[in-house]
Amino acid sequence: MMDSFRSAQRAVIQFLCAEGQHASQIYRRMKEVYGEQCLARCTIWCCQRYEAGRVNIKDLPLSGQALVVTNSATISAVNELIQQNRRITTRGISVELSISKGTVHHIIHKKLGYGKVRTQWVPKICQIIRRRREWVFA
Repeated sequence: MMDSFRSAQRAVIQFLCAEGQHASQIYRRMKEVYGEQCLARCTIWCCQRYEAGRVNIKDLPLSGQALVVTNSATISAVNELIQQNRRITTRGISVELSISKGTVHHIIHKKLGYGKVRTQWVPKICQIIRRRREWVFA
């Protein structure tokens, strides 16, 4: 939804640039029409790119690390590695599956609900039961 809204505003910028309007004029007109939903002023200054021949109004892919989506195949692969070796580290999993440590951490803690107890991965429900037992006997 937001991407289509941005694309629509960029199309307006491209059109007004083609008419020969300056970026400051375009920003004023768009601020009147779109109000708080208007693109930032620095985005509107990109009309120089349209004047230079850019025709694509969608966001270009950014450089850097690719975004890895945590899908069911990745989650099951992480779970399988943990089931095979409860003492495996997040780094070991990330190297094995070629995904980032942050993604592994998110899958283990948020998706699978595991936590570390004495260097072993255990389901969080087991941790809660163990804490209650320790609390009762203390």
